[in-house]
Amino acid sequence: MNLRDLHYLVAVADLRSFVQAAERCYISQPTLSMQIKKLEESLGVQIFERTNKKVLPTEIGEHIIASARRILQEIDIIKELAETAKDALSGNLRLGAFPTLSPYLFPQLVALIKQALPRIRLILVEEKTDDLIQQLKSGTLDVALLALPISEDFLESTALFDDAFLLAVQSDHSLAAKSIIGQSDLSGQQLLLLDEGHCLRGQALQVCQINGADEQQDVRATGLETLRQMVIAGTGMTFMPRIAIREYSAGIRYIPFEEPVPKRTIGLVWRKTSTRGVLINELKRLVQQAASV
Repeated sequence: MNLRDLHYLVAVADLRSFVQAAERCYISQPTLSMQIKKLEESLGVQIFERTNKKVLPTEIGEHIIASARRILQEIDIIKELAETAKDALSGNLRLGAFPTLSPYLFPQLVALIKQALPRIRLILVEEKTDDLIQQLKSGTLDVALLALPISEDFLESTALFDDAFLLAVQSDHSLAAKSIIGQSDLSGQQLLLLDEGHCLRGQALQVCQINGADEQQDVRATGLETLRQMVIAGTGMTFMPRIAIREYSAGIRYIPFEEPVPKRTIGLVWRKTSTRGVLINELKRLVQQAASV
């Protein structure tokens, strides 16, 4: 057994196809099939069930594949350690953020990273919070921008900036003329919120509870831009984080809240075992700079 065989094994498991796995690994399909067969014979177990239409891991195969993934991840860590020892501000940087933040922060941040860290190869990932935490845990992400607090023993975090919420209403709504929104203004109101799984949904529900408002039950959106368009269409009102507010959008008005202003705290999160402290410190500075643009 060698590392090449483990790569073949994981490719077949990922793609459920010997043909596609061979293409990924840049070898012929018969060669890959032969190597997997040899591996099974050497271990004395069947790793995959094979039919004309599909390939499925066996029960023992699932455990072997999981071990192969861990071994390959450890190899990547060894390589990364060696690279960062040579130059802490070079190599791959796998950065994640959730969907209600990434489209509004990444454009400014990418430009700053390109200028300040020219030897970094930036890989961006947009996923919901739970998925990002799992990717941090598995080692497929280096760092992530998340709404704090994050309660995970294996993670370290630091707050970078606060992102205040504003009330978004149609420009001819009865509240549109107000310069500031108070608790009594929201009492009894129904608001449009994001679908399940978005951290912003949970934050918005807390604001609703505090201010005596409720969720509009018959409509939910999958993203902030959909919420924005529904407000413009007169479907309802919503909370909008300041970072997502454009200087001018026809048909919509954004009104700030009175103190205490509802907000989310955005932080950088990474594994406690990470060896990229120098790069993480530089990234903190760049994220704060991007958020202030």
